[in-house]
Amino acid sequence: MKICYKCKKEVKVDKIIGRKDTCPSCQTDLRCCLNCRFYDLNAYNNCREPQADRVLDKDRSNFCDYFNFKDSASEEKSKQSNDPIRKKLDDLFK
Repeated sequence: MKICYKCKKEVKVDKIIGRKDTCPSCQTDLRCCLNCRFYDLNAYNNCREPQADRVLDKDRSNFCDYFNFKDSASEEKSKQSNDPIRKKLDDLFK
């Protein structure tokens, strides 16, 4: 399941996402860093792909060859698996 980073609504994707493709709900660019599986705030240039060029506007369409729409189902599983640890950390710093 693919979800738009901005409106959080499901996006039906049955083809490769191009630079001009937008979310049917909010008209935001789909081929952007914030929708990519390599996007990571903790990584260098906010990208886990070491060969990717630097992109300044993470919310705008770009020419990155490594773009891969993140799968929100797998992301949700990883959040759930870390849930007990995250809760303990949050409780520690209250």
